[in-house]
Amino acid sequence: MFSISTTPAIQSVSETISVLSGRLASSTLLEHRRASILGLRSFAKDYPASVASEALRGLIGSLSKDGEDIDTVKIVLETLLMLFSPNKGSPEASDEIELWLADEFTQRLENITLLLDFLDSGDFYGRLYSLQLLSAILSARPERTEECIFTAPLGISRLVSILDDQREAIRNEAVSLLTYLTLTSVDIQKLVAFENAFERILKIVDAEGSLSEGGRAVEDCLILLANLLRRNPTNQSLFRESGFIKRLSELLGSLLQFQSQETEIAEWALAQRNRILYAFLSVLRLFITPGSAATPQNQVAFWKHGLGFNVLQLAFSQEVHSQIKAEALLTSGNMIEKNSELQESFASLMVPSPLKDAKPAEDSQGPEKVYVIDGLLDLTLGLQDPSAFDVRFSACECLKAYFSDHSEVKAHFLGRAMMGYQSDQDETTNVLTMLLNPTAAVNASDPYRLWFAAVIVFHLLYNNPTTKAKALELTEGDHSTGEEVVTSIQTMAAHLITGLRRDDDTRILVGYLMILLGWLYEDMDAVNDFLTEGSNVQGLIQAVLQPNTPGGELVQGLCAMLLGVAYEFSTKDSPIPRATLHSILLSRLERDRYLDRLGNLRSHPIIREFDVTPQKLDATASGLPEVFFDAVFIDFFKDNYSRIARALDRDPSMEISVVSNGVQKGISRELVDSLRNQVEEKDRTLEDLKASLASLEEKLNQERSEHRRTKDNTGAEFNKAKNASETQQRVHEAELRKLQSQVAAKEAENERQSVNWKKQLAIKEGDAERLNANWKKQIAAKEADLQKQLSQARKAAEAETEKLSARWKQQMSAVESDYQHKLSQALKAAEIAEAEAGKQTAELRQQMKSIESDHQKQLAQARKVAETEVERVHRRSEAESADLKATISRLEVDLLKANKSKTHEMQALREESAAKIKEHTARSVEAEKKYQGLEQELKKTQTMVEKLESQLKEAKTQTTEANNAKDSTQSELDDLLMVFGDLEDKVNKYKARLQELGETVSDADDDDDEDEDEEDGGDEDDDDASKSNSKKA
Repeated sequence: MFSISTTPAIQSVSETISVLSGRLASSTLLEHRRASILGLRSFAKDYPASVASEALRGLIGSLSKDGEDIDTVKIVLETLLMLFSPNKGSPEASDEIELWLADEFTQRLENITLLLDFLDSGDFYGRLYSLQLLSAILSARPERTEECIFTAPLGISRLVSILDDQREAIRNEAVSLLTYLTLTSVDIQKLVAFENAFERILKIVDAEGSLSEGGRAVEDCLILLANLLRRNPTNQSLFRESGFIKRLSELLGSLLQFQSQETEIAEWALAQRNRILYAFLSVLRLFITPGSAATPQNQVAFWKHGLGFNVLQLAFSQEVHSQIKAEALLTSGNMIEKNSELQESFASLMVPSPLKDAKPAEDSQGPEKVYVIDGLLDLTLGLQDPSAFDVRFSACECLKAYFSDHSEVKAHFLGRAMMGYQSDQDETTNVLTMLLNPTAAVNASDPYRLWFAAVIVFHLLYNNPTTKAKALELTEGDHSTGEEVVTSIQTMAAHLITGLRRDDDTRILVGYLMILLGWLYEDMDAVNDFLTEGSNVQGLIQAVLQPNTPGGELVQGLCAMLLGVAYEFSTKDSPIPRATLHSILLSRLERDRYLDRLGNLRSHPIIREFDVTPQKLDATASGLPEVFFDAVFIDFFKDNYSRIARALDRDPSMEISVVSNGVQKGISRELVDSLRNQVEEKDRTLEDLKASLASLEEKLNQERSEHRRTKDNTGAEFNKAKNASETQQRVHEAELRKLQSQVAAKEAENERQSVNWKKQLAIKEGDAERLNANWKKQIAAKEADLQKQLSQARKAAEAETEKLSARWKQQMSAVESDYQHKLSQALKAAEIAEAEAGKQTAELRQQMKSIESDHQKQLAQARKVAETEVERVHRRSEAESADLKATISRLEVDLLKANKSKTHEMQALREESAAKIKEHTARSVEAEKKYQGLEQELKKTQTMVEKLESQLKEAKTQTTEANNAKDSTQSELDDLLMVFGDLEDKVNKYKARLQELGETVSDADDDDDEDEDEEDGGDEDDDDASKSNSKKA
């Protein structure tokens, strides 16, 4: 009835994880901690949140505490990796757990450093799991992890050194981690590069089969190499100056040689090789990015080591996949773009003929060789396979790079095309022949053939007055024989109008429109030639107005722009005068419709999203690719859209001034405005002068009248003055004759003195010349002496300088040798000190382990003794409890008989029993305190056991004394039950206090404590029963 169940309750998962986490944190034995970690690992996949919340810090602490134990480190790292990748079906799986785990590592640098330390060990799993864990942390918190690894002591150096590990799994994991680590951080890229990463990466490539037989490891190495070089001029310069470009050329050369000897290859191996080649070419293109300051140097280095030739051979190889060909052609174009010397050398290279029907040369075993320009034209214009679009597009880009920013090459290319066209040769790859004499059947089956030809011609003419003027000279028909002479512009315009009526493919119409827009822009001669045929304007207006124009908004917008360009650069002397053309456009086309067509073109997705849309064949789509425009034309359109849109708003009398080849064409608006201002200013000045002239005439008439009056008055005065002056004149003549005689005498005297002075001056000049000659001689002698002294001083200074330089070099070498000697000594001393510190640390750890093991053994022994004693007391208390129950039943019968006579005696006994119970309670509290002291002194096992036994005996004695004073009534039984409750509360308090002291109390311990209390209670009942029997007797 009063027994307590000893069966332990079944623990839940959360409780089990909590218990394991507690044991991991509090256990002092390595075996116990390892067992706890194994238990946690079993829950990590299915309950990642619970394990992480309870035991994450304990697991990280175990890495620090048990870092020297390989097995423990392995299972801890496995558990942490499981937390990063739990089962998908787990109820606790969440992306936030990864962030939480990553934060725990990255918020404390020592946690990341701890993982990096494991890389120094040679253990396979320690290195592998540490790398995988760093990769998982980097994936969750990239910026923080990069910062931690960057600032950790030798963090980057340790990671790069793993590349030398010969175990593939570790090395590949290191490559993967470095790839993600160097994705964005330029500083980390530089540190990795300066740890000799380039040499290590290329060694891995060679070891894994190079480009020809390599696998995924080679591809990953090339991706890592690309990360180190992307937008990093410092690393590119280091790579170039270290001679690794030659290594790249050798890798590609060995692949070409291997392909020439290879007979057959599996599909999967070919796919892997294609991925490797694509990555390799991507690495090359990083060095020759257009617009980069280091691109010219890299271009020259590539060309010097033969990479340009090898890449071209790869592009024209028949064994290479089309995507690799396209990438190789783009790379070849980037190698020569905007570099005049390389562009000129490029044209002299020979490549295998790309056409399948090309026959081998008679004197060679290989396929027919052609010049690279002819080969590129064959690829661009000769291939008609729709799947080869990317190759054709890349070949066209390579041709554009060949004559980019090189006017002479453009003029030469255009001249050769014109000669081929005029000679009526059947050249299927002549761009002018295709544009001026198109074949309807070929254009219908392959519209991109004419489109590519149009793109090439557009680049030849765009922003180049020389080639525009040269192309304008190309005509058909002989005027002397009466034939109509048709220019190339008129021919292309006629084909455009015909194509609009014939509903040709949009790409063909766009090609012609691109050429005409680039040609007519800022070229008044071309505009006049275009306007010579009035049907051109009418056909374009009709195309803009018709709702169902072929090509839709694209062609309508381009036609409207071509009309705007023709009007913008027309003059009053054009075949269709500027004013007439303006009125035609406004009356038939209308300004709003003109702006609407241009606006629709500007907002068309193909134009608007051109920069973000890949210009390549979409393998998932059927039909022709959605490629309509050239990149340079898109820039041209966007730059001049606003100007052409406002063209119709300009007055027809205002013409545009264009300077072509240093010659101004058309009328300058600024000059007209300045002349008009000058004329207006001169008119205002003339009016002012006329008004001034009228006022001056009035003043002149007044002056004339006054002059007449003054003349009459002065006539009389003049006569009087004349008579007086004649008299005065005669007197003056007499005085003049006297003065003349005196002057003559003085002149004679002065002449004599002048002769004497001249003689004296001649004598003094002779003396001065002699003195001057003497001085010159003396000065020349002094100069000669000074020159001798100066040369001697220079020689002495040079000799002294050489001596000082030699002495300085000797001193520097001595200082450097002394420095190297001291540095080596310091390094040796540091190594010795480090070794001694390591030994001391190992000894201390061994001592700590031995102390912990002794302590654990003593504690276990003490616990076993205590548990044995408690079990013995428990069994005895059960027996005594059974006897007590029988005695109670017997006493109940006796109580009914003696109830009346023993009332007063029972009352007295009851009071006495209450007093004894209080005394027992006080003594029990004292026993509790003693028990608590016993638990605190568990290390002294024998003393603790003796105290425990004495306390148990004392408790039994006190219980016996108290039970002898009890009455055998039901009230005494109730009091005893209350005592049992108090003892249970005390046991719970013992448990709580033991937990506070850091001891682990299991459910079995709880049951033992409860059994011990029950034994105490049983002893009390037994003593009460014996006392009652004695009284009865």
